[in-house]
Amino acid sequence: MRFFKRTLLVVLPVILSVSCKKYLDVTPDNVATLNSSFVNANETQAYLFGCYSNMQGLADVRRNAGFTSSGEVIFPIDLLDKNTLGGAGGDNGFNVMRGLQNSPNPILNYWDGYNMGLNLWQSIRMCNTFLDNVDKPLDLPEYQRNRWVAEAKFLKAYYHYWLIRMYGPIPISDVALPVNTPTEETRLKQQSVDSCFGYVVSLLDQAIPNLPDVIQNAGAEAGRITAVIAKAVKAEVLATQASPLFNGNPDYASIKGKEGQSLFPVAYDATKWQRAATACKAAIDAAVTTGAAIYQFRASGGIVHMSDSTRQLVTIQGALTDQWNTEQIWTLNPQFGWQYMASPRVTADAASNGFAVYSNFSVPMAQSELFYTQNGVPINEDRTWDYANRYKLQAGDDAHRYYIRKGYTTARGNFYREARYYADVAFDGSTWFGSANTDDNNANYVNAVNGFAAYTPTRYNVTGYWPKKLVPWQTAFGQTSVQTNYSWPFMRLPALWLLYAECLNEVNGPGAEVYSYIDKVRERAGLPGVVQAWSNFSRNPAKYGSKEGLRAIIHQERRIELAFEGQAGWDLRRWKELQAVLNGPFQGWNIRQRTTQGFYQVTNVYQPVFGLRDYLFPIQDYDMLTNPNLVQTPYW
Repeated sequence: MRFFKRTLLVVLPVILSVSCKKYLDVTPDNVATLNSSFVNANETQAYLFGCYSNMQGLADVRRNAGFTSSGEVIFPIDLLDKNTLGGAGGDNGFNVMRGLQNSPNPILNYWDGYNMGLNLWQSIRMCNTFLDNVDKPLDLPEYQRNRWVAEAKFLKAYYHYWLIRMYGPIPISDVALPVNTPTEETRLKQQSVDSCFGYVVSLLDQAIPNLPDVIQNAGAEAGRITAVIAKAVKAEVLATQASPLFNGNPDYASIKGKEGQSLFPVAYDATKWQRAATACKAAIDAAVTTGAAIYQFRASGGIVHMSDSTRQLVTIQGALTDQWNTEQIWTLNPQFGWQYMASPRVTADAASNGFAVYSNFSVPMAQSELFYTQNGVPINEDRTWDYANRYKLQAGDDAHRYYIRKGYTTARGNFYREARYYADVAFDGSTWFGSANTDDNNANYVNAVNGFAAYTPTRYNVTGYWPKKLVPWQTAFGQTSVQTNYSWPFMRLPALWLLYAECLNEVNGPGAEVYSYIDKVRERAGLPGVVQAWSNFSRNPAKYGSKEGLRAIIHQERRIELAFEGQAGWDLRRWKELQAVLNGPFQGWNIRQRTTQGFYQVTNVYQPVFGLRDYLFPIQDYDMLTNPNLVQTPYW
């Protein structure tokens, strides 16, 4: 988009001039350059776009711990080609789950900008510098200045928020210090985590009144921040603060700052959930007022035949991949660049080009089993679903012909599942609408045993499951690939609905309003409401009636609805559930076998290593040496 392209142009000179100092960098480097950056409105806007640069960089899922260390997707650890994911080190984020995180050279280092991390302190400093100088251009109208100030405050808030999620208590960098500031004064101390959250919320509250409700000129301004985005982020920030990781977490109760102050709240505060609920409702109301609505499939030409079943699947998928649609509250400009990692080979053309489809993004079996049955309850709870025999084999039948190739032998666990399973996950025997074939009466399909999608030594999926959700049906890989690219959504309306339901349940427990917001999400998947589904089909029919039971339902619903979107890893962290999710080995099928019986053997891929200390990220040891005012992240 036009805004993103301009951002790239203005960011390069800024980044090239950045200091190499390893302590928290809060002082401007080149005063002469800064003065010229604010000589008029055009130059000032260019500097603002530079402040956006690292925000756009967060669209790369390789840089997002919510994607790479969520347990939703794993990456092969024994690939012959170590450069398949955008060059050496592109897979670093996945190594957190292998127990390779460390403090000498941290993975996803957002403190200094190494190992697939981005230097967010540098971005914060740019925002501070902008705010200090935005009053200089004489040709800048006041209404424009107010909007730009609001954007910079939002960006500064979000960069702080990202650092809080990673490191917990952080220093608050509120001003750009003069170049002659003594070194000791630049070595900031960490503030308590509640102070950090409070600072972020304060900045968002300052920004919201002067942000536009919607972007009027999408061609020139798509990707810029609106009031709706800021309200949605405020809701997420407050929900994160209210969650178990940061709200009276006994594991952090003894953590002190350099001056002996508690850096984490010792006691649980239930009122934090009420603040989050209020913010969620305000964000939902603002979004709906400005036109946010559940996505409706937008058909394009050339479709030979599309059944209602297939239409439902591409609608579920299109909520993510049909860019800038009404459901997407916040979309970043950069396009998702890893479709070839998420796709199986489903045509001879794709199989003939060894560089067309890599298939390395592998969905663990446990993630595939997270999705509900067609009755809308977990597969291990459904009284009508044969959980014990889910690994036995069965041929595709007429009832499942739009999901599973008729007559093809696959695992029983693939039958009688909810629509989101078939929309989001590809598996051996699953149909694949698209890839140059738009007739779902004779669709392409995945043959991972001895067909196009089968194991090859250099290009393979390690579990036998693919994150299909990430690949638009219009994309076709082959000797001449045709890829339908899409900008990366950071937040969708259903995420807000489920966040609101979560907050309401934590405040008052189960109730009609909580159920209604969960059911809004389930409706598109064709599932019965929570009360009806659990009452009629679950082995635990009263589960939805308790706060604890409904909490589990909401958490699973979020993990399903937002699967592969870079959100689950953050949710599981704030809930303190990621350690349990990564407790057992990642499993898949025996993908190197070329017979059906050989392939369908449950196989351990590797055992993840994720301990208590891994909920937060370590500060690099060198930073601890150069800034003695810092304390290391807990248990590092």
